[in-house]
Amino acid sequence: MDSGPGPLGRPGMTTQSTTSNGAARSPLLKIEDIHTYYGKSHILHGVSLEVGHAEVVGLLGRNGVGKSTTLKAIAGLVRPSQGQILFEGRPVAGLASHRLARLGIGYVPEERRIFPLLTVAENLRTGLDRHGVGTARRQALLDKAFAYFPVLAERRSQHGGTLSGGEQQMLAIARAMMLEPKIILLDEPTEGLMPRMVGQIREIILALQREGVAVLLVEQNVPLTLEAGQRIYIIEKGMVRYHAPSAELRADHAPIHEYMGV
Repeated sequence: MDSGPGPLGRPGMTTQSTTSNGAARSPLLKIEDIHTYYGKSHILHGVSLEVGHAEVVGLLGRNGVGKSTTLKAIAGLVRPSQGQILFEGRPVAGLASHRLARLGIGYVPEERRIFPLLTVAENLRTGLDRHGVGTARRQALLDKAFAYFPVLAERRSQHGGTLSGGEQQMLAIARAMMLEPKIILLDEPTEGLMPRMVGQIREIILALQREGVAVLLVEQNVPLTLEAGQRIYIIEKGMVRYHAPSAELRADHAPIHEYMGV
């Protein structure tokens, strides 16, 4: 796949892995040439990217360049006017967000957006009834979430709005995990968090990967993104301008200075 224009781009990179019998495995998520608008404002100008199975991919760029819009398009909150979104090889652009959640696409929006007046346990159960999850399975999922996030188990009867910022972020991620997604879209998970909590979010991302969950990470924290992600895309003015393994960016920061000014 061509990563898009730009002097520092790496065309031709793909995320294909192999199955146990050596056959090529297509990407879990593939976006091809999507365009989006807010009213008359053209936000995404032909964005293309891929995420492999159980892969962490970082999406970097300055504020307002289209990173969050890319996630919203994948999650069904913004309808692309052009291009396609493939999930496990199936076209999913334009599907409602609840249908995408059932297919295995989890979404953790910026600013968390938990329900502040519901308890931690009630936040986690939100949506399970609508998805037909039975009582026994619901309890098993709750137990798994609490095992993953012990601090939430301690606060299961506490209202979400009384949690710290880091705890609310954990709750938002745990809520996305309740439907056992194959990929989680994380939008600025460390925004406003203390450095100690940033390290915990990094460990959560890596733990998700070990569980076999892919992550598409939008993040302003460049060091975290380079540490957690295997590959990096950089967006500028609604277009992918750079795409390479994160190891290359750790060795040479020039593209980050070029496109992000940091």
